[in-house]
Amino acid sequence: MFEFNEENIAQLGLTVGVTAFMLYMVFIIFQLARESKAGKLGTFILFLALGFGLLGFAAKGVLKYFLGGVGD
Repeated sequence: MFEFNEENIAQLGLTVGVTAFMLYMVFIIFQLARESKAGKLGTFILFLALGFGLLGFAAKGVLKYFLGGVGD
């Protein structure tokens, strides 16, 4: 019924693993803002500066999906 080969398992693991890692990084940024008592503006700036790389990485995946290069 479910036929998994090495490529499917690797793709699933990479997708789930990278997503979990990105969510963990968002948690770290939130903790950093909370422990440093950054306030609303400081928290926004932290998420903007540190989260910009995460956003770019996610945007790359979305663009690849919509442009048809998922298997690349």
